[in-house]
Amino acid sequence: MRSHAWTVTMVAVLIASVVAGGMGAVATPASADEHEASVSFSGGTSGGATIVVDEVTLPEGGFVTIHDASLTEGNTFGSVAGTSTYLESGTHENVTVHLDDGIEDGSFFAMAHQDTNDDRAYAFLSSNGGEDGPYTAGGDIVMESAEVTVSATVTASDQPTEGEYVVVDRVELSEGGFVTVHDSSLLDGAVFESVRGTSQYLTAGVHEDVRIQLEDPLQNDDTLLPMAHRDTNGNQAYDFPASEGEEDGPFVTAGGDAVLDDAAVELRDTATSSFDGGASGGTLVTVDELFVPEGGFVTMHDSSLTDGEVFGSIRGTSEYLAPGLHRDVQVRLDEPLEESDTLLAMAHQDTNDSEAYDFPDTEGDEDGPYTADGDIVMDGGDVTVSASASLDRQTSDGTTVVVEDVDLSEGGFVTIHDASLLGGAALESVRGTSEYLEAGVHDEVTIELDEPIADTQQLIAMPHRDTNDNEAYDFVENEGGDDGPYTADGGAVVDPGTVGVTATVVADADASDAETVVVERVTLHNGGFVTVHDSSLTDGAVFESIRGTSEYLEPGTHEGVEITLEEPLEDDDTLFAMAHQDTNGNEAYDFPDSEGAEDGPYVAAGGPVMGPFDVTVEDMSDDDEMNGGDDEMNGSEDDGMEDDEMSSEDDEMNSEEDGEMSDDGESNETDDGSGPGFGLLAVFVALAAVAAAGYFVRRQA
Repeated sequence: MRSHAWTVTMVAVLIASVVAGGMGAVATPASADEHEASVSFSGGTSGGATIVVDEVTLPEGGFVTIHDASLTEGNTFGSVAGTSTYLESGTHENVTVHLDDGIEDGSFFAMAHQDTNDDRAYAFLSSNGGEDGPYTAGGDIVMESAEVTVSATVTASDQPTEGEYVVVDRVELSEGGFVTVHDSSLLDGAVFESVRGTSQYLTAGVHEDVRIQLEDPLQNDDTLLPMAHRDTNGNQAYDFPASEGEEDGPFVTAGGDAVLDDAAVELRDTATSSFDGGASGGTLVTVDELFVPEGGFVTMHDSSLTDGEVFGSIRGTSEYLAPGLHRDVQVRLDEPLEESDTLLAMAHQDTNDSEAYDFPDTEGDEDGPYTADGDIVMDGGDVTVSASASLDRQTSDGTTVVVEDVDLSEGGFVTIHDASLLGGAALESVRGTSEYLEAGVHDEVTIELDEPIADTQQLIAMPHRDTNDNEAYDFVENEGGDDGPYTADGGAVVDPGTVGVTATVVADADASDAETVVVERVTLHNGGFVTVHDSSLTDGAVFESIRGTSEYLEPGTHEGVEITLEEPLEDDDTLFAMAHQDTNGNEAYDFPDSEGAEDGPYVAAGGPVMGPFDVTVEDMSDDDEMNGGDDEMNGSEDDGMEDDEMSSEDDEMNSEEDGEMSDDGESNETDDGSGPGFGLLAVFVALAAVAAAGYFVRRQA
């Protein structure tokens, strides 16, 4: 680890880059208190998706950004690997920074950045340095560098177990592999004998609450050691013990040690339930944690249970839960709650091993509750009938956001606010709103943003009411007088989540024509190109649909990008402006020539980042009619008819002889799935597959 106070020369490099963007030099902020900005960063091992900064002090709030080593070569914007969410003024410890792309081993810089426009969204890259520049102290940029080894991380917590199942809290893998549970005999050198169980194959990325079934159940309390293992032979099967360690060995840390964690597990034969309640639309509730030693269910009873209504109090039951520990168990109620109540999350057995909840139908003869010391295992929580929403971490092309689930007690909307909401900008923070939603639960609600976002940032899902019953969202227009948020415990119901954006494209249909396409605005975090595809893309013509490509575009935002089509359009068409990477760093567009091996598209939410738009070709029918009139004057009408008839006869003969061939010699067959109608979804899959190889490889240039 090396602490850096950049020289005046290096500061000038950064400032020069900012000036090149036309926005002037980075200013040093006045401290809000006696502390100056500072960063402490020791690097270490990363699973490839996150990097942890030990400590950062931000006198006026802001962000801590991870830059890769290309920063030292003047790659100011392209070096940005990831940025924290907004951090309030003060000192923050162990700040996790989620990375936009995968990384490779090397030097990285943790840099303290300001929030110069007070919107709590990091816009340094998309503004070409005009906003949110770095903090400085004594004329030097506030940052620290460290070496980072890309491998894996594992986190496990102490927990109860029935002996057969354990839960690993979090696994982060830089490449696909497994997490294997070793017992404490590993500490005595029993490398293979200590293996108790292994997860299924896990793809690269972050996995939470990974349940692992032990092949050899525990007989006593023990300390288990979850260890991240690689898939060295690429067969997605765990071969470490069978190969005597030749295959699928562990991921290792920067120091060469195996990546693992330890967790004390306690054999337990009594169930437990933990339920805090909270806000709900009355249909969906979440049980925080449940331990069922022999499997079973968690059933939600309402407060009438305390009056003896054993069966009448049942409001809903989970799906069957395997033996062991479960977290964040969602239960959908059979009938919505009409008013706030205390619900009781009760652990029920599966006494007949049917994996179906038979307690009420059998009048209590089957699937009764777990008990402990003679008492029923349950936990009560106050549920406020209002609304709930869940916004999970996701990638986006900057134009849409998906809310995983929304539960509304009276109908309304779910609105996406940006992080300026947390600073008091209730109206200005609105970025987009769903259509009207009926009361109840709605899954995977896609919200189109009013204006695209160009950077990874924290957004907030907020359920809003329909106070004037017109099924139209009037909150902003009426300055908060109508359609305010659902509330609970004195505050608005909200759920924040991070939306990752590495590229966004907005085409200008009005300025585009048959020969030239104009891209109004494009932001490319790693640089690259914008390629124009025609509508044959939707038929699966990934390469043949390419009509033109921009010159190489540096990382950052570009406006008014003109792309000359290789061949002018002959008819009206729907075009797609697609953001492409420069995966080999040669600043030349090699996607078609390499058959997709290089310079694939930026990817978000499983599909390419692109913007569709319609282009109308100027109608030349009047000129055609005039030319037709000249033709009639220059030739006899009878001769023309004879030629047409002969052509028609020839076409019919060709059709009869060739059978499957059209007049232009191309096959009309479509039932093999390769012709027209292949579908845009298939294109997404194809393009995503093409991009997958390069998606987690960040260009170091």
